[in-house]
Amino acid sequence: MSRGWRVSLLRLRTRQNSEFSAGKQQNRRVRRRIAVMACLGLLLAGCANGHDAVDQSAGTAQRFVSGDGTLTQYPRGARPIAPTVTGDLVSGGKFSLASYRGSMAVLNFWGSWCAPCRAEIIHLVEVADTTKDLGVRFVGVNVRDSRDKAAAFDRAHQVPYPSLFDPAGRVALAFRDTPPNAIPATIVIDREGRVAAVFRKPLVVHELRPVVTKIAAEN
Repeated sequence: MSRGWRVSLLRLRTRQNSEFSAGKQQNRRVRRRIAVMACLGLLLAGCANGHDAVDQSAGTAQRFVSGDGTLTQYPRGARPIAPTVTGDLVSGGKFSLASYRGSMAVLNFWGSWCAPCRAEIIHLVEVADTTKDLGVRFVGVNVRDSRDKAAAFDRAHQVPYPSLFDPAGRVALAFRDTPPNAIPATIVIDREGRVAAVFRKPLVVHELRPVVTKIAAEN
């Protein structure tokens, strides 16, 4: 084979490899985008339609959250690290979950449009008030809402803790290993910044407080 043919063949193979790599990268981006949109769709639709949602953290073939929700608790030695959570508050200003490090954090995902959220808020407020001396700090994550409606909800229910304004659901998507998947949902984070429990259901005092106080008592 002449030198000219060898050079041409080499260039052709290089171009084909480059096109193949670019195609693989594009396919990965498309799959990632589809996965993100699917998770976000489950999150935003969970309250409104009451259908089953996929539980991506189950790790088994039975990967469904029933319509009445679930509680997943993680043993101390197997708790996922909570992601970085930052953003704007409904009331204005900035928030970083890192500011709660050393304290327990309870994140509640909610919307003013969500009837179960309106039903559970009185229970969340009570648990927040009765566990604050244990070093437990609450923060809401408001999704698929307007800032005015979210602020009006907080005022009407005299919510004592701040809420992140997250209409696009980015905070929920950050919890890839422990996705909330539906509204309302509540994630409990221990003092070391690890996810200790995930409630995918509306809450009442007698369900939330025992879990929170047990984790707060850990040394």
